[in-house]
Amino acid sequence: MTYHFSKKIDVTFEEALTKVEDALKIEGFGILTQIDVKATFKNKLDVDFRKYKILGACNPNFAIQAISAEAKVGTLMPCNVIVQETEDGKVEVSAINPRVTVGAIGNKNLDSLVDDVTNIMKKVVSNL
Repeated sequence: MTYHFSKKIDVTFEEALTKVEDALKIEGFGILTQIDVKATFKNKLDVDFRKYKILGACNPNFAIQAISAEAKVGTLMPCNVIVQETEDGKVEVSAINPRVTVGAIGNKNLDSLVDDVTNIMKKVVSNL
């Protein structure tokens, strides 16, 4: 079992960002954070890097259930989704696999919730 779900898609980087945000929104997720890795590396390290953004996605209903069942689960939130330009010029989208990350906690009260979120992340990526 891998820690992410990934798929290369045949659209521009900007189109991929829009598609990902729209797909997450349909599933009740909003984007809480957006880290532009390319810009950060340029500003902080003066390094040119490929297009790479990390989106922090959260569904408030799932979040409150998770935190209510396991107070420190917030250290693994939000669900990160990356959109990156690959070396071959394609665009790849990858989403966290919550079954691997949150599943490591071992709290059985989270199992059903983790299964739901895992299925949604898998669906978001596969439907792009």
